[in-house]
Amino acid sequence: MHVEVRLHSTDQPIPALRSVLTPAVNAFLVSNWNLPENVAFKPNLKEVDPSLVASVLLERDCGGRPEIDEETMSFCFHFYKPHAVAASAGSGLFDGSVDADGGAVVDANHVLLPSQQFLGLWESLVFEKGLKERLLKFALSALTFSKHRVDTNVIACNRLILLHGPPGTGKTSLCKALAQKLAIRTHEAYAYTHLVEINSHSLFSKWFSESGKLVAKLFAKIGELVADSNNLVCLLIDEVESLAYARSSMNSNEPRDAMRVVNALLTHLDEIKTRPNVLILATSNLAQSIDLAFLDRADIRQYIGYPAVPAIRSIYKSMLVELMSAGIVECEAVEVEDIEEGLLTNLSERSVGLSGRTLRKLPLLAHAQYTASELFEQHGKIFLSDFLDALLLALEQNMREHHLLKIESSE
Repeated sequence: MHVEVRLHSTDQPIPALRSVLTPAVNAFLVSNWNLPENVAFKPNLKEVDPSLVASVLLERDCGGRPEIDEETMSFCFHFYKPHAVAASAGSGLFDGSVDADGGAVVDANHVLLPSQQFLGLWESLVFEKGLKERLLKFALSALTFSKHRVDTNVIACNRLILLHGPPGTGKTSLCKALAQKLAIRTHEAYAYTHLVEINSHSLFSKWFSESGKLVAKLFAKIGELVADSNNLVCLLIDEVESLAYARSSMNSNEPRDAMRVVNALLTHLDEIKTRPNVLILATSNLAQSIDLAFLDRADIRQYIGYPAVPAIRSIYKSMLVELMSAGIVECEAVEVEDIEEGLLTNLSERSVGLSGRTLRKLPLLAHAQYTASELFEQHGKIFLSDFLDALLLALEQNMREHHLLKIESSE
């Protein structure tokens, strides 16, 4: 059982806090076996200052919840302090360069992990059972192989994960959540974890042969981070097909610079992977457009499709719980309502084929279009069944608009 302990910001170093808090947290867990998993909670600690701990999260490697054996259960503790202010583009190493026209070009977004902005992201993402955990275990295994200097000529290990699938399915969010998770789980091996998200569009120039040079400059900056063995660098290339477009599909009318970018990207990826402290995360909406040489370098090519009914149901439930805790929807038992009226089941089944991004837009649309304005003048809370009806109306409206867009695009 992994125990992630988020600490409040203090001047005390984490090793000192770990030695003080581990016995207290362990005693609390042993005496409370019915604690929630995969949901952060505030523990009631004794004999230590309770203000030191912001929250505790329990999580299993397999992502499931088998019966707990109190005699054999062991805990693996991870203490961390999230960085309140993210190191971002516009400051620091990736402060943007100047292009041939004299304009500022932002190479990449740079965030120091774990970060406040990604708290709760991993838990909020819903995919098929075990998918997140498999990716996390692979990433940890890949970093273990590289840290032990396993000969890649004998055992291939490029530390490159490619997530591909239709837009809006959570690929980029999953990459960021995975990087955040690695920062927490590898805290003893690496003092700092950096997320560097490449701004692909900034690497293309209208000037002849300039794009390849921009790629080289960017990787030189990344190399400065990777050169410090105390750093773990997670390199995120979103919509990688824009940088690694299949060279075999390029025709004589394609700009030569496009091919130079692909060549430069592959060359620098091969160089940077010789360092043991880098992990490459890539996403694509058009995997069939990616150069075969890049695809061949990916250790895992994971398809992220539209959510199935169980995942859709979980997404709706999490959104309803959030609205209940925010005081917008009346606090009612979702499962009881579904047994009585079946509104959630009906809504979930009719939502098949929608992306997670689209599903998460529906509550706001439902509230804006289908709830009474006088709620603001009264207690302001909506009955669960009424809001589920509103969600269904918003879903139907969304589908009508999507159908019209398809008709327009085909004309």
